[in-house]
Amino acid sequence: MRTFFRLFALRRCPWLLAAGLLTAATSAGAQTLTLKRAVELALAHSSALAASTADQVQALETYREARGAFIPQVAVGSGLAYSYGFPLSLEGSAPTIFNVTSQSLLLNPAQRQFTRAAKAQWSASGSQLKDQRSQVVLETVLTYAELEYWQKKLDLWQHELETSQHMEQAVMRRVQEGVDKPLDQTKAKLATAQVRLRLAQGQGASDELRTHLAQLTGLPPQQIATAAPSMPAIPDAPAPEDAVRQAVDSSPALRAADESARAKELRALGEHRLLYPAIDVVLQYGLINTSLTNYEQFFVPGSFQTHNTTAGLLVRFPFFNASQKAHARAADAEAVRARRDAESAKNKLTLDTLKLEHGVQQAAAAREVASLQAQLAGSEQQAAETRMQSGTATLKEAESAVLEAEERSAALLDADFELQRSQLQLLRATGALEAWALGSP
Repeated sequence: MRTFFRLFALRRCPWLLAAGLLTAATSAGAQTLTLKRAVELALAHSSALAASTADQVQALETYREARGAFIPQVAVGSGLAYSYGFPLSLEGSAPTIFNVTSQSLLLNPAQRQFTRAAKAQWSASGSQLKDQRSQVVLETVLTYAELEYWQKKLDLWQHELETSQHMEQAVMRRVQEGVDKPLDQTKAKLATAQVRLRLAQGQGASDELRTHLAQLTGLPPQQIATAAPSMPAIPDAPAPEDAVRQAVDSSPALRAADESARAKELRALGEHRLLYPAIDVVLQYGLINTSLTNYEQFFVPGSFQTHNTTAGLLVRFPFFNASQKAHARAADAEAVRARRDAESAKNKLTLDTLKLEHGVQQAAAAREVASLQAQLAGSEQQAAETRMQSGTATLKEAESAVLEAEERSAALLDADFELQRSQLQLLRATGALEAWALGSP
């Protein structure tokens, strides 16, 4: 019976558990992966983050394309040809040995708005990239924390299995001695089988999380061993009103929605200004070959020149365009929708942050209850051990005390992880998650 209680006492020594995990990891050839390193690898390896980065580059080049319309576009070429009879043109120009054409926008109210819209969309893509980065950090941290949680539970259940097997052997001997009934032996076997089932389920969950963490970081699953000390203490949650303010001020998703709405508003304004007058700057130079063309026959003698230049302003006054007006009104409706969506996103963020704040408070209260229950169960177990040594307690009483302590310890692990998960989600909502994760040792 002393061996029975020694097995339980071993489970309650954290430093022995850590040493056992470290020995197992070393023997399997795994490398200790700290939380900070896991986050750094995930940020460098994330496909979703790479896609968001590509979206940002695309938005930047779209902005440069819109802005480049005001920069002169220069084309150099040749339209060498032979002419006979009345001078005809090639693509609207005389046959030339060498020609240069240039055109750029000078006054274009619509393009100005389209350029501002593209810049706002580029800014929105940057905020979306930050939001995706925050999501990658949260996913990595939660996976890391949950893997550590399952490893602790597996260790707990392994000791519980040893305890249950010892109890099963003790009951079997008592049945053989005629003290207990065969039904008691069946119950003991059932208890052992239930622990084995939990171990199998826990091992499956642990393997899945390890594989997912390997996919996030790019490391082989068999080389990943978490390190609980690498997870720093999570700061206390701010007051509800402070948490909401921090979430609204720091949320990249909210900024992305607001900037996208502004981009659509500017684009709608540009659609309206397509009906405004616009001025382009145009320039053309051409060198005509007199030996291949007969152009000089159709000009006043002595007036024909081989070097020819045209420069000026191209002015457009839109007079009537019903299709463009309808298109502009549709763009207005799209901008209104985007602005309402941004407002809805802000309201949802406020409500979600409050829920997370209260969730942390509830999880902390549940964790305190679980901790007190675990302490009481531990005291009951110690009392049962004392009574067993003095001969005033039965084997069933001792078994009940140990199993109750095991269950309460498992419940405390569950409460710890639920509190940790709620705190991490709140950290992400308030914009402090990445600094916390990368500030870990």
